[in-house]
Amino acid sequence: MLYASLFGFSAAFAQSAPARFDRFTYQGQATEQVAIKPGEYRNPILSGYYPDPSMTRVGDDYYLVNSSFAHFPGLPIFKSKDLVNWTQIGNAIDRPEQLDFDGRRISQAVFAPDISFHDGTFYIVNTCVECKGNFVITAKDPAGPWSNPIWLPFEGIDPAIYWEGDKAYIVNNRAPDEPPRYSGHRAIWIQEYDWRAGKMVGESTQIVNGGVDISKKPVWIEGPHIFRKDGYYYLTAAEGGTSVNHSQVVLRAKELRGPYIPFEGNPILTQRDLDPARPNPIGSAGHATLVETQTGDWWASFLAVRPYTDDFYNIGRETFLLPVTWKDGWPMILPKGQTIPYVAKAPRLPAGPKPALPTSGDFAYTDEFDGKSLSMQWIGIRTPRQPFYRLSGGALELGSGAPLGYLDGVPAFVGRRQQHANATFSTTLRYTPVKDGDRAGLAAVQSDRSNLFFGLTRIAGKSMVALYTRDTADADTLVASAPVTTIGPVTLTIRAKGGTMAFDYSVGGTVRTLKADLDVTLLSTKKADGFVGTVVGPYHYTPGT
Repeated sequence: MLYASLFGFSAAFAQSAPARFDRFTYQGQATEQVAIKPGEYRNPILSGYYPDPSMTRVGDDYYLVNSSFAHFPGLPIFKSKDLVNWTQIGNAIDRPEQLDFDGRRISQAVFAPDISFHDGTFYIVNTCVECKGNFVITAKDPAGPWSNPIWLPFEGIDPAIYWEGDKAYIVNNRAPDEPPRYSGHRAIWIQEYDWRAGKMVGESTQIVNGGVDISKKPVWIEGPHIFRKDGYYYLTAAEGGTSVNHSQVVLRAKELRGPYIPFEGNPILTQRDLDPARPNPIGSAGHATLVETQTGDWWASFLAVRPYTDDFYNIGRETFLLPVTWKDGWPMILPKGQTIPYVAKAPRLPAGPKPALPTSGDFAYTDEFDGKSLSMQWIGIRTPRQPFYRLSGGALELGSGAPLGYLDGVPAFVGRRQQHANATFSTTLRYTPVKDGDRAGLAAVQSDRSNLFFGLTRIAGKSMVALYTRDTADADTLVASAPVTTIGPVTLTIRAKGGTMAFDYSVGGTVRTLKADLDVTLLSTKKADGFVGTVVGPYHYTPGT
């Protein structure tokens, strides 16, 4: 849930009548349509904005955590028995005292977590970008609660813990031990972590400078992970940046601190050399973690994207799964020139339970808001400091918060990830705007400067249904509006199809389309920039609250 005390009233409720949302409905279909046979699984395993997966095995159970940036709650935790069927069990960041996202843009804050397990305790080591740097949190139960952060003294991003016996080492991306030779020149460092005392100890050692071959000016070596196998220490890392040139590389050494020798067959995963015009492309693959199953097989989870055209995608970077093959002492996720498959043979593991809320393939759900708290899949923007919503009588009631795009406040917005290129979102709203500028309805948010609002507002003293967009801008543009009665419920529906959306509203059983075929490439990563995906959900704002 977003925050336990958010279920009380606040000043936001007292100063303006809340907007009441009776339900939220989602239906999504992938652009690619594939058949799944018995014994197979479908990629991606986590559809939509679930980037930077880190995975670990504890006995016969697997756990996975993703980046969440300045969304709250953050760091979603998933559990699986078979690496295919995943159920979210919690959010590691779910209390305001853990992290402060004040002033942070949506694509700042928590990047690239790493999850591991040692001596009865789960560890996540992570970076809060522009908010105090690197930290460790712990939990006895991966569903939570997770501890408040232990802050670490080194700079850089993407830390991961390597456990060897009773010792821990943190490996991460830092600046090189020389003046950078080119833009994107980074290095990988390792240092011992005293997990009992919660502090770094001993010497810090640079083990990779620049990447696989510094003479070729490789950029953004990051997301490192170390594991040991057959007498070697293997270091895997992403290289090339998280966009179209993304890749995964591997090096190995006889000693933990090196020297690390790169694999001649690098990269062990990329899609950058393939024809971008191929049908239903999967691109930007990298940032992998490798795990050995209890049957001795190896698998990799990694991020990739599904553009609807020309590297345009609105739903963010997603989590994929592929087997790892070993040859001559080196791992390979996907040989050069091969496309990431949408369907593959499932791992040799007992079939796990299918999640009540699917994470892969085509699916639909409805949230009737009839529980005592919002489900853990709902996320907001930045860290809430006061209540802005409550569940009451089978409805979500939103008070007012900061306007979208205002970095020093929290908007009264809760949303769900858009998980398919083709998706329909719908809600039934009871709300009467009192003064000009009042608004309540559905917001689709890619960033603080790239988003849209569709719902009820007041313009020149009249109640209207309106559509506003913000395309890398600090102010809204009114796209369309129409008079509407707000005496009874109004149903709002957004229909997304790739790079376009249509906007329907229903009053008294009559359905009208306010705007069809709106270009929403403004919600794409390519236009909006950043690292997240589109999040859609109820929003309420009253000026002056």
